[in-house]
Amino acid sequence: MAHVLGLLGWSGSGKTHLLTRLLPVFIARGLVVSTIKHAHHGFDLDQPGKDSHQHREAGAREVLIASSKRWALMHELVDEPEPELSALLAHLAPCDLVLVEGFKASPHPKIEVVRAAQDRPAFWPGRPDVVAVATDCALADCHLPQLDLNDHEAIVTWSIDFLREIPQ
Repeated sequence: MAHVLGLLGWSGSGKTHLLTRLLPVFIARGLVVSTIKHAHHGFDLDQPGKDSHQHREAGAREVLIASSKRWALMHELVDEPEPELSALLAHLAPCDLVLVEGFKASPHPKIEVVRAAQDRPAFWPGRPDVVAVATDCALADCHLPQLDLNDHEAIVTWSIDFLREIPQ
């Protein structure tokens, strides 16, 4: 079972930017890392006119696309509810760590991304799932570990140490 660590923050806070900077650092430290991104709206991986798109449009519940470089499985929910994070994690191949962007309501541990330029309330007060804050400013009233948003090595070190303490 992989460790799960999320990034939480308002739109435009830099969650994706941070995730893409942390990934190579985790990998350089020998970890196999997968990611899950929650999309708030419908999305398409294929394009109209492509065979896979035509398969979906014709009613296929699942379409698997494969090549010599990658494969992707698309599952149409039709009348099913949006899956919980735990159900999605079960679809991933074994790995050491899953970084999750989104899924704010899931109970997995999260690092909140807070920027000085934001004028929005923090998520961390009253949320036991927020275990640290990655920020570019000092947060005087924050009791959580405050990680320098631009020190990716330090964030990864803190994350690995934190995750070691969580039983799998």
